[in-house]
Amino acid sequence: MSGCFTLHTAVLRGALRGASSLQNRARTGPAAAAGLRLASSAAPREGKAAIIESTEEYKFVERLIPASRVPEPPKHAGPAPSGWIPPAETPPALPYMIRRSRMHNVPVYTDLTHGNRKMTLVRKVEGDIWALEKDVREYLKEVTGKELPTQVNEVTMTLKVKGHFDQELKDWLTSKGF
Repeated sequence: MSGCFTLHTAVLRGALRGASSLQNRARTGPAAAAGLRLASSAAPREGKAAIIESTEEYKFVERLIPASRVPEPPKHAGPAPSGWIPPAETPPALPYMIRRSRMHNVPVYTDLTHGNRKMTLVRKVEGDIWALEKDVREYLKEVTGKELPTQVNEVTMTLKVKGHFDQELKDWLTSKGF
């Protein structure tokens, strides 16, 4: 309590010292008092220098600002040296469309929940998600030899498949042209 009281006292003394110093400056002459009134009023000064905007030095600042979006990747005839495969020039004529992610990758992800439950997620689906689910079931039945459980979420437009099949689905979707 006493520490709080001494803090308030110190702040009050500082404020009073600042106010008395302003009064002393105002008393030094009528021009100083007029200057003090001008500074406190909303009217701008007549003798104030204009602001000069330099665009020449902006190039040094511009390189420090992060890009607002990821640039388009360069055109490749086939896979890039990193293994990235560009989408087809024209989208396939299917009732569904899968958009690439922000980094231009196929949006297929793995998920591990409850400690050991493995799931594969296909995101950014547009159009008939049920047709995609049917095609994914058929493809994974060819690959694995068994029918895998799937879950369709029409609100978030995602498809979940039980198991980790991310690489198989990525390869399948890129071969279709997504």
